[in-house]
Amino acid sequence: MAQSKRGEHMNQMLKKASTTCAAFACAASLMFSGTALVWADGEMDDNVKTQVEAYVGAVTDEIIGLSDAEIEQYLEEDNEFVVNAMTAWSGVKKEVGDLKEIGDTVEVEYDDKDKEYTATVEVEFEKEDADFVYVIDKKMNPTSLTVDVKYSFATTMKNAALNTLMGLGTVFVILIFLIFLISLFKFVPGSGAQQVKKKKEETPAPAPVPVAVPVQEEADDSELIAVIAAAIAASEGTTTDGFVVRSIRKINRKKR
Repeated sequence: MAQSKRGEHMNQMLKKASTTCAAFACAASLMFSGTALVWADGEMDDNVKTQVEAYVGAVTDEIIGLSDAEIEQYLEEDNEFVVNAMTAWSGVKKEVGDLKEIGDTVEVEYDDKDKEYTATVEVEFEKEDADFVYVIDKKMNPTSLTVDVKYSFATTMKNAALNTLMGLGTVFVILIFLIFLISLFKFVPGSGAQQVKKKKEETPAPAPVPVAVPVQEEADDSELIAVIAAAIAASEGTTTDGFVVRSIRKINRKKR
């Protein structure tokens, strides 16, 4: 009984997987007839636009409904678009939450230069809305899918604050690590820090320089006083006993 249930479950998964693979693989056949309806100036026929809208809407609904196990299976496929689509969706699946509604309006543009279509499907989820952007080549084969999450203002500010904190934290951690690393240099043999320390230990302290204290020599004017006293006594015709020279002062006379 258990084996029969397991086999039935596997058959259901394979059936659903086959349906999704068929939706991916038949894109060219569904819209190949519309290729010739694209004008040279980039204008697109309404028939082609309708087919593109129907295709991307169906594929979007199919991709969103896949389970994690089915996504893992498709990631092992050889189809480049399937792997690209599964990678894009699995990267944001948990972030956007469960499906609420797939928009009815699909924006389709044609690039005449690159000869490719760009179809955007707006999808509303419980947590964050997202745009499924498909690129389809001129042969109507899907080439890539990107899922652009449209974050709300609160989510954007929250992510910005987290990124800022993470950046500041990283800077401080690196600075602390560098300071710790530099502090270890003094223990490394032959490092510059040890050589500087060794030179400081070997260099003797300079001897204190004695401060020269100026000594004022007292001039011995006794001989000069005796000579001046003798000259005065001679000019007066007397002896030096009659007067006493107590001080000598220099008089600055202006030169004429």
